[in-house]
Amino acid sequence: MRHNVHMGSLLDVPGMRVGHAQRVGGGWLTGVTAVLAPPGSAGGVDVRGGGPGTSETDALDPSTLAQNVDGVALCGGSAYGLAAAAGVQQFLESEGQGFPVVGGVVPIVPAAVIFDLGRGGDFSKRPDTAMGFAAAAAAAGSDGADDAALRGCVGAGTGAVFARGRYKGGVGMASVALPAGPVQGPPGAPEVVLPEGLVVGALAVVNAAGAPVFGGPAVAGDPTLVGGAAPSSANTTLAVVATSAALTPAECKRTATAAHAGLARALNPSHTLVDGDTIFALSTRAIEFEREPDFARQLALFFVQTAAAEAVRLAILDGVRSATAVTTPAGTWEPYPAPAE
Repeated sequence: MRHNVHMGSLLDVPGMRVGHAQRVGGGWLTGVTAVLAPPGSAGGVDVRGGGPGTSETDALDPSTLAQNVDGVALCGGSAYGLAAAAGVQQFLESEGQGFPVVGGVVPIVPAAVIFDLGRGGDFSKRPDTAMGFAAAAAAAGSDGADDAALRGCVGAGTGAVFARGRYKGGVGMASVALPAGPVQGPPGAPEVVLPEGLVVGALAVVNAAGAPVFGGPAVAGDPTLVGGAAPSSANTTLAVVATSAALTPAECKRTATAAHAGLARALNPSHTLVDGDTIFALSTRAIEFEREPDFARQLALFFVQTAAAEAVRLAILDGVRSATAVTTPAGTWEPYPAPAE
């Protein structure tokens, strides 16, 4: 595990890759983030916001045919930006990764979008299939990626803003390592031994209606909550959580649900009618853990899901801190005055 000022990243989960593509200037302020999972990964999703824009989320239902997920596309451009997911899919096809069918493969690439239309000055400038392909082609893993270059106003965070449009948002990442070794089980039960290498990483795109919460709840009179423009449908926080723990699709879905607690702790308010808050959970299925007796399975999942919520919270606050100022014909957005780490 790396311990840097950014509290780790999604790339601390071996096998995960992250790539961005974006355009800025000439009416553009938008982009795409591609999260690529190693072959054989499981996935789940939980959509909690009242204004979501998603595709292929039904494919992650634990009862469906395809039990693997190959990547996730996070896109600017609102519903128009969903076209970029096809580019991520095409890149994975070029790598031969996907659900095997007669004649080839079909990569399973669910997607979610944020609203950033017009923030660069031209409403028609939004991500397309080519930008999605470029983001996936740029994806790098822990061996060759500079974490700092993967954060801030890049990818799907390029046009992100938050706190009712007052401040510049962006992409943030974090990770939480689980304790290895014996852990006390329920009263009267033997210890449970957690394996080495269990880690949960998260990537978040912060484009929320709410304001960030650093160290405690925001007060009712916080100007970031009452000032600025009136709420609109132009808000969303997206996150991808990944773990090395070998989870089933159903366990991934429950992990995505648990991870929403971290979103609620980091942003106030959250999950509103005008937010599209969506969290994907991925498992590389790399590290098995004790599943018998059943309390051993429950305890391991408890640790994974608790870590998922904390990783999302930290990733969102990292996205707030990593954002930089931008000025376009549509306006100027400064970073949020976050407290020092």
